[in-house]
Amino acid sequence: MKRLTNKEKEIMDLYWQHGPMFVRELLEHYAEPRPHFNTLSTMVRILEKNGYLDHKQYGNTYQYFPIVTEKEYGRSSIAGVIKNYFNDSYLSAVSSFVKEEKISVEELKELIKEIENA
Repeated sequence: MKRLTNKEKEIMDLYWQHGPMFVRELLEHYAEPRPHFNTLSTMVRILEKNGYLDHKQYGNTYQYFPIVTEKEYGRSSIAGVIKNYFNDSYLSAVSSFVKEEKISVEELKELIKEIENA
């Protein structure tokens, strides 16, 4: 799954929060100064092309809706980071967190218990 740009993630966050919307409805969720309608419409179509959104047609307008959940995107993002920065090794990633004291030994033991009980 392709990683989202900041602007694309902003749009997807709105779809994940509010559900299906027409581009005009999406535009209403932005504070001033709002992006131009055509710019937003182009970005929504790119998100659809990249497999994040789909649409239902109502006459000559489209209502877009997410087909990738926020949780699915989060999982793929984590997998991408581990692949790109830790040679696809989850052990290296966890080891790095321990070394940098981002996770304590107690938390690590708790994680091991959860895995063993699963």
